Amino acid sequence: MFWRKSITIFCLASVLVLPRLAGQEEHALPEVTKPNTAPQKSAAAPPVSAEKAGAQRSWRERFELGPGDVINFSLFGRPELDRPGFRIAPDGTVSYLQAQNVNINGLTIDEARLKIQEALKSVYKNPRVVITPQEVGSKRFTILGKVVNRGVVTLDKPVTLVEAVANAGGIETGLFERKTVELADYDRSFISRRGEHLPVNFRRLFQDGDLSQNIEIEPNDFIFIASSIANDYYVLGSVKNPGVQGLTEDASLASAITRRGGFTDRAWTDRVLVIRGSLSEPKVHAVSMKDILSAKTRDFKIEPKDIIYVADHPWSKPEEITKMALSAFATGAASTWVNLNVDPILPTP
Repeated sequence: MFWRKSITIFCLASVLVLPRLAGQEEHALPEVTKPNTAPQKSAAAPPVSAEKAGAQRSWRERFELGPGDVINFSLFGRPELDRPGFRIAPDGTVSYLQAQNVNINGLTIDEARLKIQEALKSVYKNPRVVITPQEVGSKRFTILGKVVNRGVVTLDKPVTLVEAVANAGGIETGLFERKTVELADYDRSFISRRGEHLPVNFRRLFQDGDLSQNIEIEPNDFIFIASSIANDYYVLGSVKNPGVQGLTEDASLASAITRRGGFTDRAWTDRVLVIRGSLSEPKVHAVSMKDILSAKTRDFKIEPKDIIYVADHPWSKPEEITKMALSAFATGAASTWVNLNVDPILPTP
């Protein structure tokens, strides 16, 4: 039960941020799609090498201490004052000799050493504190979805995306027409980091072997492997009950919004966004709900795995509203998985 609670807290903290879609060019205002004609599609976002995701300074180049890490204390020339195996408290504090409850959360080992030394100067002459790491416990990432072993993983050594999936037991498989098939939808799988939806193409990585997409995992990354057997779509944004909806044969844009409670008072219905295709190279449809509701045009047919997004304000740049839509999808997909697969923290009365 404890690990399930930990997964719930950690993964929601990881995804309840605004992921940003990187690497799209700006486009002019798209023409409104007429549903009774071939819908106008925006060009797919240009492929962006995932190598850019690792271009920033690696977390390993500046290792920061945090709750759960185990460190060893010693004072130079005073072996009797050695204190091995000290675990940093949940609030990020440590105590060594007269240096009590010193907060070293987010500090490097050298910065922590200097802070402890400063606290000991009133007791020891020119103290030379030595801190060595014994065990890394503060650096973690989350992997959920269609992998064999889901959960929160300690990041105690360099790990790539492929290794993270392999260490989680690999992709789940099932039987289809007497053949073993993977149950992952690579077009809907994603990785989020520091509030950004990283431009990683999972299909190119896991099916085509494109190692330019094999980025290194960093602390607090959130990896989600979507299901290929889910026959649903998402309605998000300014609707009364945003979330996932099972697909029916007659699913249309108007019926999809109705099934999620209808528009909120703030909904902007001039253009509703419908996103199709992969998250790394989405196809965007701008549909006029005003024309549909006034019977000027026929309704827009919904397909499996569509992402419908209703904005609460007028918009002119498709990439601007697409970022918000994919942000809502990343949060919604992860939250839906947690709700369906992890026991609630509080028991149901």
